[in-house]
Amino acid sequence: MYNTYLRLKEVTKNPFLKKAQNMTPPPSFEEAKEKLPKPIFDGSETEINAYYDAWKIAFRNTFSPNEGNGFVSPYIDAAFNGHIFMWDSCFMMLFGRYADAAFRFQGTLDDFYCKQEPDGFIGREISEEDGKNNFERFEPPSTGPEIMPWCEWLYYQNYGDRERLKEVYFPLLGFHKWMKNYHRWKDGSYWSTGWGCGMDNLPRRDISTVPGTDEGELRPFHHSFMSWIDANFQAMLSCDCLLKMADELGINEGVDELKSERDFLIKFTNEKMWSEKEKFYFDRLSSGDLLPVKTVAGFWGLVAGAVPEDKVDAFVAHLENKNEFNRHHRVPSLSADHPDYDPKGGYWNGGVWAPTVYMILRGLSKYGKDDLAREIAMNHYGNVLEVYKKTGTFWENYAPEMTEEGYARSEFVGWTGLVPISVFIEYILGINVLAHKDEIIWRIGNLNRHGIERIPVGRDKFADLICEARNNADEKPIITIRSDKPITVKVYYGNNNSYVLSVEPTKQS
Repeated sequence: MYNTYLRLKEVTKNPFLKKAQNMTPPPSFEEAKEKLPKPIFDGSETEINAYYDAWKIAFRNTFSPNEGNGFVSPYIDAAFNGHIFMWDSCFMMLFGRYADAAFRFQGTLDDFYCKQEPDGFIGREISEEDGKNNFERFEPPSTGPEIMPWCEWLYYQNYGDRERLKEVYFPLLGFHKWMKNYHRWKDGSYWSTGWGCGMDNLPRRDISTVPGTDEGELRPFHHSFMSWIDANFQAMLSCDCLLKMADELGINEGVDELKSERDFLIKFTNEKMWSEKEKFYFDRLSSGDLLPVKTVAGFWGLVAGAVPEDKVDAFVAHLENKNEFNRHHRVPSLSADHPDYDPKGGYWNGGVWAPTVYMILRGLSKYGKDDLAREIAMNHYGNVLEVYKKTGTFWENYAPEMTEEGYARSEFVGWTGLVPISVFIEYILGINVLAHKDEIIWRIGNLNRHGIERIPVGRDKFADLICEARNNADEKPIITIRSDKPITVKVYYGNNNSYVLSVEPTKQS
């Protein structure tokens, strides 16, 4: 057979390819518990139990590499089928980043980087038994979604670990170049598939372009010759995060190309994939027409920073429209006004999924829509918590029209760990760490005594933040903060009230 690799120099700078296997057994939950952040939420025993139960399930799903799979780091399993998934692993990192003192969940992505091929390709699904890709690299559903740079950047915000950025920059740049070389159309836009975008059965298809496909049949492994809106926003987001990494590291390699592509994709999505009539971003058919199906895929535009200020309010209004995405349990993957919408979720035909809701929350926060973000977070968290009370566990997805699980797997931590851990810390407790800036943003929205102990604010650095009970939202919070490093805490509360605290190590404020 011919060697068809177009080799990339970035791959030669991938340190994970030669990394020795770390076969250290992961700790048990019992061993890890005292090293985890300790949330405080007076009068809310269920919320605390859910938090620890999520960690308990997560640690049950951690494993060491073996000689057969060639992985280089202990990892968390996707709780699905004995394979690690790029899509799942990225989102599991985003709650796992709070547990680094106990276990490096970030290492799960190392097991993708160590499998990078000479042309930059990294497969989206890899066997835990033998380390082989589940797809050949040129199969349409072989990889994606391209969100690893975003997740690495969010992790960096918690730890400020520049050495990690040095390790991952070139593997991620090489992977982005592979996507750019092989997952774009002639017009420069990106494509994906149902499996490649991670949202298998959403009704995103142009039947007329797929020979042999009957009307109504879904081909989750075909691209339908469309420009996929999430793939374009994710490519843009990757460019942006790689540029931030390069800036932190003082690297020039790849920067001009990344800037040019980011600017092109912002222009393309807003000129070619935005409907001025619908005020929404859609997939684009090969004919140039837009596919009139509103899905959560369009909301990647928020976290990518692609939505111009003059479009933001009209676009975000879809999240508040009760005929579309503002359902009993927010936010369904498919708009409720679509004929394929399933009140029980139908998997991605309306199911409420932790990763996409979390993506939306982060996007709203990026645009300063903090009140709406908290409103959606409270709804999502509350519904997941009610199902946890009924069933004692967490589910792969949830029904949008009722407080119950959808068509889903149970014990799913898995990415649903995002809700009782990340959403709880960041949107219910309101604490967001920006360790790379020596800063914490604390949006205090609760009246009960609440806070957290041992939240990481850098490598081997922790902080405790406690807010005493209040009588009303506009009452100035009395808070106690202890930190292992100098840190600035920006406190927001009530009706646009705020103040700033400068905290020195081991001192209280």
